[in-house]
Amino acid sequence: MRHRVKTKSFHRRKEQREALFVNLAKAMIEHGRITTTVEKAKALRPFVEKLVTLAKKQTIASRRLLNARLKDEKAATKLFKDIAPLFANRNGGYTRIYKLATKRVGDGGEKAIIEFVEFPEK
Repeated sequence: MRHRVKTKSFHRRKEQREALFVNLAKAMIEHGRITTTVEKAKALRPFVEKLVTLAKKQTIASRRLLNARLKDEKAATKLFKDIAPLFANRNGGYTRIYKLATKRVGDGGEKAIIEFVEFPEK
């Protein structure tokens, strides 16, 4: 039974799953959008949105928490200075997920794009 189980395990231990989310979040912060499976995108969405909400507070404590959670000062600084101010007037819903028509070649997994709603174009 799956009572009170909030996230998928992805057949990984907790530490491996957290490392997966951290790496996906860092790639998303750096590039603005990433292509992954639908399940990983749906599981990544709350993780990233909590980071953006934390970065919107613009305090030293929130900056230190971002550094601790992302384990990368460069990504935390970009989220804190560049991305969070874009969402100053938004109360949530910082990301969107597009399902792609193509499937992954190896196992036929459904692919999706997860991106920030507002991201500065290069």
